[in-house]
Amino acid sequence: MIPATVRIFVCPEPQDMRRSFDGLALAAPEHLGEDPQGGAVFVFCNKRRDRLKALWFDANGYCILYKRLHRAHFAMPDRRTIEPRALAMLLRGVDSAPRRSLRR
Repeated sequence: MIPATVRIFVCPEPQDMRRSFDGLALAAPEHLGEDPQGGAVFVFCNKRRDRLKALWFDANGYCILYKRLHRAHFAMPDRRTIEPRALAMLLRGVDSAPRRSLRR
């Protein structure tokens, strides 16, 4: 559970999910203009919106939450900041429409 006082920033540009702690920490000030060690959570998504990473700095180091969806996608918000409740909804993902088979 994330405290209501924690700020959550969503990166508007898709990110390469091969980026890890240091790469995402560099993306926080580059794309969001925020200090990655300032106590906020930073949310990054890939272009297909099926992978998401959340980065935050606790007392002595970075932490990453990484989620990959199967047959679903993340509904990324248009806003740069979201509330903890919105992050919980975001992490659930949205089911993709079933794929139709071309075979008959």
